[in-house]
Amino acid sequence: MNWAFIIENLPLYQSAAILTVRTGFAGIAGAFLVGLACEAIRFYRVPVLRQIAAGYIELSRNTPLLVQLFFIYYGLPKIGIQTKPEICGIAGLAFLGGSYMAEAFRSGIEAVGKGQEEAASSLGLGRWQTLRYVILPQAVAISAPAFVANVIFLLKETSVFSAVSLMDLMFTAKDLIGLYYDTTESLFLLVVFYLLILLPVSILGGMLEKRLRYAGFGA
Repeated sequence: MNWAFIIENLPLYQSAAILTVRTGFAGIAGAFLVGLACEAIRFYRVPVLRQIAAGYIELSRNTPLLVQLFFIYYGLPKIGIQTKPEICGIAGLAFLGGSYMAEAFRSGIEAVGKGQEEAASSLGLGRWQTLRYVILPQAVAISAPAFVANVIFLLKETSVFSAVSLMDLMFTAKDLIGLYYDTTESLFLLVVFYLLILLPVSILGGMLEKRLRYAGFGA
């Protein structure tokens, strides 16, 4: 193991890790909002939009993220829509993750008893108030394990961002391998930095699940 190479290139990996985290969590936030909007549309059976949401979910879940990124980065400029690599990565992750988040919301909402909605209606709450104050808090708590799994999955999917020239961790590793042929050291740093990103998310997610379970949600 060439430790001098590892120490020399640590700053490159640190910068790439910051970019990966920033892009990843921005895409996950977008995915959460897209998933929430899709499930709200499906929950209240909004005409036309319900079919569009269902079609989007099937399209998103059944196409690879790499293909989606290529469409955004190389396809959209054909109709005059230019995107920077970072914006492309965020949009691609939000597009892919939105469908998985929508399904997580759906499983949580379906687990909430029908009597909850009826009780909220009898108290005079409107449809959106019922969803916001009664259904969603319980659904999010119940689906916490699914949300945590989706966050970890989407963070790992950032490894394909290098295909659209985003200088993330994978791009940095491939670039150094191509320049210096120190494959073992480059891949070692890649694994270490992904672990540094993903392990805290996994541990915090597990703590959140236990806290919600002890509070009486998701039992």
